[in-house]
Amino acid sequence: MIAIQRSAEPTVLSSKGIVARDILCQQFDNGQTSFTFDNTIYGDKSVKEALIVMQHDKCCFCETKVSHHSDGDVEHFRPKAAYKQSNKDKGLTKPGYYWLAYDWTNLLLSCTKCNQRHKGNLFPLLDNSQRAKNHYGNISNETPLFINPTLQNPENHIEFQGAIAVAKDEHGQQTIDSLGLNREPLKQQRMAKLELITHLMEFVADVKNYPNALDLQE
Repeated sequence: MIAIQRSAEPTVLSSKGIVARDILCQQFDNGQTSFTFDNTIYGDKSVKEALIVMQHDKCCFCETKVSHHSDGDVEHFRPKAAYKQSNKDKGLTKPGYYWLAYDWTNLLLSCTKCNQRHKGNLFPLLDNSQRAKNHYGNISNETPLFINPTLQNPENHIEFQGAIAVAKDEHGQQTIDSLGLNREPLKQQRMAKLELITHLMEFVADVKNYPNALDLQE
């Protein structure tokens, strides 16, 4: 997991997205708590392409090259439809962060495994009583336990010991455990890269110690 620099907002979100958001907010004011979302807006080709470029085609959580496995998911950091504070919760709480469904700052690119098999609607806060429960709330009062790589440097919360992700604090621990960042396929990928880097470093060291070793002999 590495820091991500947020790029410019795709036009579809600042045009169609704003209109769609206002409709959702009006529906909430009319007593609605379950919503239908237009995935052609947040899932627009321009949004997906912007996320791919912004994240170098890597999952925002596990850093797997997304296009190697699937088209990837447009991930809502704060779940749009419903949420749960803990995996121990028996059900989902509605509404979710419906007003952020088309908000560029809430969108990330994720691999299917991180998004659908691990994170889902899970969104734990340090203090659940501070949760913004509708568009009148203030998300700046929240302290998410998941690391948002566009706002935080993951290196402050997670370090690696070999191929193993190790938490430095509660944010790191929640992110590692809930998103499965130490699942076996990821550890195998990291180990393979570590071995490659080790071999390259050994090669460079040999070249420095024996500068004539690469000379071609007649």
